[in-house]
Amino acid sequence: MVIQNSTKFLQFSESWKHTIARVAFLNCDPLFHSLESPWKVLAAPPSWLTGHLLRRDCVLAPIPAADYAKHHEELILVPELGICSKGEVGSVLLFGNTTVEEMRSVALPSDSASSVALLKYILKTNGLSPEFKTMAPEIEPMLNDCDGALLIGDRALEYARKYPDKVIIDLGQAWLEDTGKPMVFGVFAARKDTPVSEVKVAQKELLKNLELFESSNKYRNSVINDAMSKSGLSRERLEKYFGEVFNRLDEPHIEGLNEFLSKACDMPSGAEFLS
Repeated sequence: MVIQNSTKFLQFSESWKHTIARVAFLNCDPLFHSLESPWKVLAAPPSWLTGHLLRRDCVLAPIPAADYAKHHEELILVPELGICSKGEVGSVLLFGNTTVEEMRSVALPSDSASSVALLKYILKTNGLSPEFKTMAPEIEPMLNDCDGALLIGDRALEYARKYPDKVIIDLGQAWLEDTGKPMVFGVFAARKDTPVSEVKVAQKELLKNLELFESSNKYRNSVINDAMSKSGLSRERLEKYFGEVFNRLDEPHIEGLNEFLSKACDMPSGAEFLS
């Protein structure tokens, strides 16, 4: 399986005002698939997304919900778009050589903020306090050094396929069981000083593709065929995956997001959306 290790940028002309950042995991494919000229895709590491947004390199970006909490005074959320689950998510997983209760150490990926905050919350609420070590997101060295390893995105999907017996916790399911609410791992955000008209142009482009994914079998099949080619995952697994991960941020997900921000990110004021 080939794993994409970069984050992509959708660029319109030479101006940052027409640039959208995208994470190069499968979970954003319904939004960014088959974008037509003059949009152009560039590549950069996933961990740069929030930094690019704060530096005004792009008009909006899908960033970790935990990063939004950290920088909420500078950022505002774009309505209707997110990276969400309603239980099992399939791509945010704790792997391990033992049960979670027996874990004395857990390796955390260097490219994820929301999943790290969520895992720490889940472990704490269950009275567990292993030692944490931040590492590059590669399961073999992570599990060589630690009892558990947290992985997200395409890597989590790949390793769950290769090592299904090592999957200990699906964090989306664990959050649902704890709170009864959906989980929002990623939010689409813009700087508060970005012109609203620029943000809405970018939002409209992404929502157009999301609506196609939700309503057009032809478009959905095209997204899944492309994902099969990139990931090596079966059609059956990808059909299931795109039923586990959602890009439509609805009211129940907003309720789950606000609970996550309050419980795991120390942000009781909740999310602020562009009007």
